[in-house]
Amino acid sequence: MSSQSSGSKWVAGLLVVAILVVAGVFIYREKRAREAVGAPPFANVASSSSSATAAHDALPQHPIATPAGTSTAALPPLDQSDDAVLSALLAMSGDGALKSLLRPEAIVSRMVSTIDALPKQTIGMNVLPLRTPTGTFQVQSADGMFVESKKNYARYDTYMYVADRVPAKAAAAWYKRNYPLFQQAYRDLGTAGYFNDRLVEVIDHLLEAPEPKGALQLLPEKQGYVYSNPTYEQLSVGQKFMVRVGPENEAKLKEKLRALREAIVADAPAAASTVETAPVH
Repeated sequence: MSSQSSGSKWVAGLLVVAILVVAGVFIYREKRAREAVGAPPFANVASSSSSATAAHDALPQHPIATPAGTSTAALPPLDQSDDAVLSALLAMSGDGALKSLLRPEAIVSRMVSTIDALPKQTIGMNVLPLRTPTGTFQVQSADGMFVESKKNYARYDTYMYVADRVPAKAAAAWYKRNYPLFQQAYRDLGTAGYFNDRLVEVIDHLLEAPEPKGALQLLPEKQGYVYSNPTYEQLSVGQKFMVRVGPENEAKLKEKLRALREAIVADAPAAASTVETAPVH
């Protein structure tokens, strides 16, 4: 196996929590990772959800509106938003933790592409908004079989450190204010639905990740390792990540995701708001 918040600490909540801290998504086979790297940016992550076939004029299942009291200043165009987004993200941490993880180009588009891909079997490594963990995946022998070494959990410490500092309500407020950028990036994937619907769907999917009791047997392959249990090997890339980080981290992530989901759907308008479809100028 191998790899695959301005002025305050909260903005990274959406980045780090919604996409699962790294959503850094470690794909089991090095072969898959290398193949994904060769794909054009954002080319292989078009949504496969029901929202992908929704009509452009269909109402969102989870409409959102800009929270009261937030800035009414115009948002920058998506392709010119990196400086503003990066500034807000880096303002959250004075110790450089987030800066060491973040890829500073096409930030919103990378976030959207990664979130959309989490329920799938593969993800293009070139769309990830965060750098993947350092070090190599380690296994150990237990009762005559290969299992993941608990030493691997330390590879996620920086991601968990950042995620642990992020209040979900404030993260959701920033996300709602900047939602048109996310919606445009989602449409750029070739979808006709609403990104907020997809985000809620993905969060629910991640919350359904299994919570294994005890170590899972691994089988060596030409390119890394796979789970011997087909139920786990066939999990989506997002749910595999949830299992991969270890039971303690998985529990923390699920707690964060539940809080984020609640904050995102809170105070939803009865009908679709202009923020859902308004273009960014």
